[in-house]
Amino acid sequence: MPESPASPTPYEVLGVGSSVSQHELRMAYRRLLRETHPDTGGSAARFHAVQLAWERVGDPADRAAYDRGHNARVTSPDADAPSAAGTRAPSRSRPEGSSLRARSYGHPGGQARLRYLDLIREWVGRGSDIPDPYDPALVRSAPREIRYTLAKALAEEATARALVTLGIGYTIWNDVSTGRPGTRGGSNAKIDHVVLGPAGLFAVHSEDWGSEVSLQKGEVVGAALGDDEEPMHALGHDARTLARSLGVRFTGLAIVVPDESLAEPLMQVGRGRQSGAVLIRLSLLPQLLRNGLSGSERTSVDRVFELRTRLQNGIRFV
Repeated sequence: MPESPASPTPYEVLGVGSSVSQHELRMAYRRLLRETHPDTGGSAARFHAVQLAWERVGDPADRAAYDRGHNARVTSPDADAPSAAGTRAPSRSRPEGSSLRARSYGHPGGQARLRYLDLIREWVGRGSDIPDPYDPALVRSAPREIRYTLAKALAEEATARALVTLGIGYTIWNDVSTGRPGTRGGSNAKIDHVVLGPAGLFAVHSEDWGSEVSLQKGEVVGAALGDDEEPMHALGHDARTLARSLGVRFTGLAIVVPDESLAEPLMQVGRGRQSGAVLIRLSLLPQLLRNGLSGSERTSVDRVFELRTRLQNGIRFV
């Protein structure tokens, strides 16, 4: 599984800067081994993470390869992701005889990509030449906030690829503006994907925090999330804002994450204002959108057409 740009780097796991000497790196590794060992009261997960970090940069040759970005995840824009204005770039891997894809509008990951480019240029220095802003070595050396922004774009693109496989009975709008200011860098608030089909109308956010997350007391929690971050609450607020402006009602809300980030296939909010909202693995998302939430009624064909027209006329993109 390719590593997420948002994942902690080996240097971050070991608590040192990327420019430390090999001796300093080794000392940090030995200290953390003692601190994190389960036999001395440490965390087994953290102990394992420290070992993996050392495997990647402990040997000078491996460290040099890592710093150069060897075997890094490809982070350039995805040519197969749905693109703007409801068109899609030709897919080289689409099998012959496959069913027609869902209609898709907007630019998945577009806002996050632009935000990443702004941040990486600001971090490197305005006016500095950046031959490749997606160079793996550059991405790995950037602060986590910048890496997270790129991971967010990649997550949205991955979700968009999964959504278009739902088939011709579905319509997807990506990077949909809610009409209010956002909280990240002054960007407009948005819903990553609005999905309409026989199972209803869904608001979907794509996330990749680079580490495992779970659902506790109706909210997403994880080591990479700050105490003040409330992704599920934010999605609910944005969905209600958009629903009011369009005169519609969402059937369900979903936050989708990479499969390896969620221990269970699906976790559902049991009560509260976001009751029924789910935290779900990417691989399971198409199944949820085809089958719908447990206990929810299917939407009639006439109603789907009516909603599609209303959404098509009212939705604005960021």
